[in-house]
Amino acid sequence: MRAILMGLLVGICPLAAEPLPKGVIDEITGLTTFRNCRLITTEWSDGDSFGVRFPDWSAHTIRLYGVDCFETSNRHPTDQRRLRSQRAYFGIAGAGGDEKSSIKSAIMLGSVAKGRVGELLSQPFQVHTAWADGRGHPQHKRYYGFITDAAGRDLGQLLVREGLARAFGVARARRAGVNREEYRDRLGDEELAAASRRVGAWKFTDWGTLPEERRVERVREEEERLRALLLERASVNPNTASKLELMRLPGVGEVLAMRIIEARERWTYQTPADLLRVAGIGKYTAEKIFPYLSFEENNP
Repeated sequence: MRAILMGLLVGICPLAAEPLPKGVIDEITGLTTFRNCRLITTEWSDGDSFGVRFPDWSAHTIRLYGVDCFETSNRHPTDQRRLRSQRAYFGIAGAGGDEKSSIKSAIMLGSVAKGRVGELLSQPFQVHTAWADGRGHPQHKRYYGFITDAAGRDLGQLLVREGLARAFGVARARRAGVNREEYRDRLGDEELAAASRRVGAWKFTDWGTLPEERRVERVREEEERLRALLLERASVNPNTASKLELMRLPGVGEVLAMRIIEARERWTYQTPADLLRVAGIGKYTAEKIFPYLSFEENNP
């Protein structure tokens, strides 16, 4: 009964932390290989991140190195951002004629990848891992790893080959003779071949819009990165910030940054509303930058 209950809980909840299984570490790659592992069927998994039952019966979440599959839901802001990035990468932001249809198609592709992993890992397989942090939820850790199926094939390469994943993300040496760069190159070659065959997600790609979709997404990701950096570092004081610091604010370029600096020679910024006195800062720009401003005096 306990085993059945545990199985049900694993199926609906992320895996809780358990002691890591022991194994022999390869001196060249730093990876430990575990044989006879089993896939754990869960609601929350996707094509590149899933539960694995190890030979000692411990359960851990493995995140594949070097590949990224479509998300299987858009319930959370993180999922929504990833789906946006994935759709732009494959050039399917316009699939179905509108954003809602495109998102639906992307989630469908995520479900296809998850199902394909279930097929490929229906038999016992091998996990190769150094237990590096896979950047999951702090209370439900996941670990980066490589998976070799029962036929000896690399799971990540198979998913990219079938157009169900992109060559993207953290990578490392796969085995002796296959360093990080070589593994990335192999994944990139598989991706190019998959795109040329128009398999998986690539069958929906709009090659005419793909370059612009990727460009727009790069701009968005850079803006989000800068905003996160600003929030992490508290905020920017317009009375003391340098030109480069001001240019990190969303919507503030070199010209506007210089106007902010020049204006503070005539007055001191005391509230966010004071920024509206600067030529070029209207309501729209002000709304974007106000969350990142600070008016506290610098301590000597």
